[in-house]
Amino acid sequence: MHEHVVGGREKLRSVALEFLEAALAQVRPAEFAIRLWDGTVWSPVPHAPPRFTLVLHHPGALRRMFLSPSQFSLGDSYIHGDFDIEGDLDAAFSFGDALLDRSRRWRERLALGRRLLRMPAPERSGGLGTPLRGAVHSRERDRQAIGFHYDISNDFYRLWLDRRMVYSCAYFSSADDELDPAQERKLDYICRKLRLERGERLLDIGCGWGAMVMHAARHYGVDALGITLSAAQAELAAGEIGRAGLGERCRVAVRDYRDLENEGAFDKLVSIGMVEHVGRKRLPEYFALAWQLLRPGGIFLNHGISESLTNPPPRGRSFIDRYVFPDGELVPVSEMVRVAEAAGFEVRDMESLREHYALTLQRWVSRLDAAWDAARQATDEVTCRVWRLYMAGSAHGFATGRLNLYQLLLVKPQGGASGFPLTRDYLYS
Repeated sequence: MHEHVVGGREKLRSVALEFLEAALAQVRPAEFAIRLWDGTVWSPVPHAPPRFTLVLHHPGALRRMFLSPSQFSLGDSYIHGDFDIEGDLDAAFSFGDALLDRSRRWRERLALGRRLLRMPAPERSGGLGTPLRGAVHSRERDRQAIGFHYDISNDFYRLWLDRRMVYSCAYFSSADDELDPAQERKLDYICRKLRLERGERLLDIGCGWGAMVMHAARHYGVDALGITLSAAQAELAAGEIGRAGLGERCRVAVRDYRDLENEGAFDKLVSIGMVEHVGRKRLPEYFALAWQLLRPGGIFLNHGISESLTNPPPRGRSFIDRYVFPDGELVPVSEMVRVAEAAGFEVRDMESLREHYALTLQRWVSRLDAAWDAARQATDEVTCRVWRLYMAGSAHGFATGRLNLYQLLLVKPQGGASGFPLTRDYLYS
């Protein structure tokens, strides 16, 4: 019996190496290695130091990953521990891009598939995902989707975010900046773009843990209201506001952006990383409501991720929709601008912060890695692997231009006067 098992293992190793040589020998970048479950290492360039190593934990990993390779199948295999990535994560995602290239002829894919079918396919245990109920982007379903992502654990997010817990793109003066000053710089940059003045009313739509309303109240003297659908975020924000002595000038409420009819008019509006949750079909309603909430001459800064018009994401099951941001939708910035203008807004400024988001995400991944054991205690192994993969993959998306981050500065016109200075100097003073 022992000899039979050993022989079986040797055969599996032989089949695995045969598959790797046939499937991956020409994949670029070529500076990578794959370590099998028994310690055997294969590389397309054996004598070159690998930029990263894929570590396969069992023979079934190959079949799960490569029989029908997709963004979802590879991500699903990673979060369930079929394989690990050691080394340069960005290089590993470039490898993934090449792997998902559909240019390989169908006959060649069929031959490779036959090799994989000789590998075992153990059952996947347990379930994970987003059991959302109700109509997409209804109030109740949006609340479920936000809770799925943001109510995981405040302690988990605190481990790898900056000290203010800003969960959006930072603003860097150089690639060497630390995360905390870059996030403070972003908050102040937005305040300057909004041209906040003491005594004005500010609404933050999707305020997270309250960093923006606290910064604006403390440094600009505004009366700030932040709204979120996450009870966990609102509870933490209320505590922080109280400890900072800002309770008279800012507050955070659990509220849907569609339920603000009793809050009156605002001088300024800001939405940071919330528009991605609105949904393409709801965008006209979103911008129309923002228009209604603003006084004439009021300013709205909308900060959100955009997909590329020329390089859209692959069709099919999305890893991020299943495990990270259920019901999230990205649209090209051109579509966002068109809908905002149709609602009546004048576009005063549009800025891409794509490189800044790549830098932000890279720092989040590094901080999560450094706090891995504590993160596992705050959540669990699978959740940590989901967040590591999604953030590293998003960093790659921004670095390669597949994703972008835009700040749109919109004004509600009052006659012909915009109220803006002739130059943009006020943004940088």
